[in-house]
Amino acid sequence: MKRERGLLPRAIPLPLLPFLLLIGFFFLYPISKVVYISFLSNEGKFTLTNYTTIFTFPYNKGLIGSLKLGLYSALISAIPGALIAYFIEIRGSIRLKRTIAALNGVLANTGGLPLAFMFTAAIGRGGALTKILKEFGVDIYSGDFSLGTFNGILLVYLYFQIPLMIITFAPAFAILRREFREAAQSLGASQFRFWQKIGVPLLLPSFVACLLLLFANGFSAYATAYALTVGNVLLTPLQIAGLLNGNVSASQLNLGKALATMMIVISSLAIIPYLILQKRVSRWRL
Repeated sequence: MKRERGLLPRAIPLPLLPFLLLIGFFFLYPISKVVYISFLSNEGKFTLTNYTTIFTFPYNKGLIGSLKLGLYSALISAIPGALIAYFIEIRGSIRLKRTIAALNGVLANTGGLPLAFMFTAAIGRGGALTKILKEFGVDIYSGDFSLGTFNGILLVYLYFQIPLMIITFAPAFAILRREFREAAQSLGASQFRFWQKIGVPLLLPSFVACLLLLFANGFSAYATAYALTVGNVLLTPLQIAGLLNGNVSASQLNLGKALATMMIVISSLAIIPYLILQKRVSRWRL
């Protein structure tokens, strides 16, 4: 028995070794490389010039635009996504849950060029839905609306942000056990009182965690915004792509790495609390 106990801790990490190697080679090493190069000048010397440039125009505007896009898309998607998740998990049948789960899985993972093409074909200037609305006297392009603007990108992002909210927030309703509701009713609590004192406090950590995830997702999305705007909207992911494609002065070749590092830091500030909250909530479900 002593030998088995002594050998067990050494045997446990072995199945994880290929996974750890993949994570180290394709995730940790590239990130550390980008962070390291971001502090180097063209001559390979340590410098903070790349980071001071980030906070000057137009890169500061791109950072603010990305922050706003991530925050707005998260806030707009969170409430309807949470309500839909409630009606599916609490009021829906098992068959409905499976159907919605499969549909949300497809919608939440649809992005990039296909998503941009779908919206262009539907509500672009020559889109099918745009023409139908014109027949009824509604011209959505009579004002300043366009898919190639900030508001247009925000509208498109809701297509995958709301399903993502539904997928991630729906399991949180497992905390609301039937015994809690029955106990509250037996003590004379109304429906409003139950949600005020029990339901909302229990679901709030999961809601905040999902909000952080939506922010990180909207903040870092790239392909859809690039396809819709061709880079004419100031967003950090689009600016990084332009810098990596050579659209940078000869004295700031590592500026794109500094912007990427800044995005990694901001995304980490959202993802790490999300993971902590999810771990805390998972204990409540047990």
